[in-house]
Amino acid sequence: MKRLIPLLVVVLLAACGQPTTSSPTTPPVQTPGSGVSSSPPAASAEPTAALADAKILVVMTHDSFSVSKDVLAAFERQAGITVQVLKSGDAGAALNRAILSKASPLADVFFGVDNTFLSRALAADIFLPYESPAIPSIPSDLRIDSSGRLLPVDYGYVTINYDKAALKQVGLTPPTTLEDLTKPAWKGKLVVENPTTSSPGLAFLLATVAHFGEAGTYTWKDYWRDLRANEVFVSNDWTDAYYTQFSGSSGKGPYPLVVSYATSPAAEVYFSEGKLTVPPTDNLQIPGGSFRQVEFVGILKGTQKEALARQFVDFMLGPQFQADIPLQMFVYPTMPRAPLPEVFTKFAEVPAQPADFTPTQIEAGREGWIKGWTEIVLR
Repeated sequence: MKRLIPLLVVVLLAACGQPTTSSPTTPPVQTPGSGVSSSPPAASAEPTAALADAKILVVMTHDSFSVSKDVLAAFERQAGITVQVLKSGDAGAALNRAILSKASPLADVFFGVDNTFLSRALAADIFLPYESPAIPSIPSDLRIDSSGRLLPVDYGYVTINYDKAALKQVGLTPPTTLEDLTKPAWKGKLVVENPTTSSPGLAFLLATVAHFGEAGTYTWKDYWRDLRANEVFVSNDWTDAYYTQFSGSSGKGPYPLVVSYATSPAAEVYFSEGKLTVPPTDNLQIPGGSFRQVEFVGILKGTQKEALARQFVDFMLGPQFQADIPLQMFVYPTMPRAPLPEVFTKFAEVPAQPADFTPTQIEAGREGWIKGWTEIVLR
């Protein structure tokens, strides 16, 4: 999803003093660019030797990238190479590193650009075009880059989760509109992430901009003023918001509503290892209250292993990797034929009306929206 969306690169605003991240009490939900993963060990910080070795393919990515060891090993055997995964921080930081090192690339392939930074990644001109044979099978609405330099691998939905037991305890039914969250009944009950430091925080901000607009009698800025007056809590990152502030996962936080992912309830069941048959949380089905993140892979200019890099891109769009995505990164594969685990079909309800922005619109407005949000919410 990943995904924010990825975390912002250094040219954007720095985080303001918010709660520090705490360690999760259960395995984290794997999302685009948002947290820890269980994938193979990261490569060294400077993989110069690996780049020179014809038998090693270096893949730069964010820290949340994850793939089953046996799935990756199968590709390595087939290609006759070793894949070295170069984890480079959150997704925004990883992209920034790839851009800064474009004259002497640190990797052959980059995975983790999402639609909130697609225009920036393309403008940096760091990717080679490649028309994978798998592309025609991917739905057209996910094939956002018409130049063929960034190919869609997965997608996810940022949305608001709620603690079912906590709402029942105080006699509240789930809110049905974004406007409801500004009403007295929901005062001090919502935790969001800072969009200057968090992928889902940025995605939720974009959803509110799309829903309320920038002109008229009530804009997205008015909405955030009302949320602030209604004591919305801002965490620096998803981990703190979900595992410390939210009541629905750890059961210790004071906030029954949290900005997270549509797959979070499914993850609650999966990571309980049989202790739960239904999730303690659910998704708010609020029109305009969600945002779809799409993650892409691309071949970095300057690679001396373009043929191998193409093979790896085909592998990521192939049936084995695509089927592995849901329970590794808790997002959806872009291939419609890829099977979804039962926990997804039962508990990962897809939002009906996610916000819709083109990458160009996001690129044009992102920094201004973040600046406006910061002035309103963190002043």
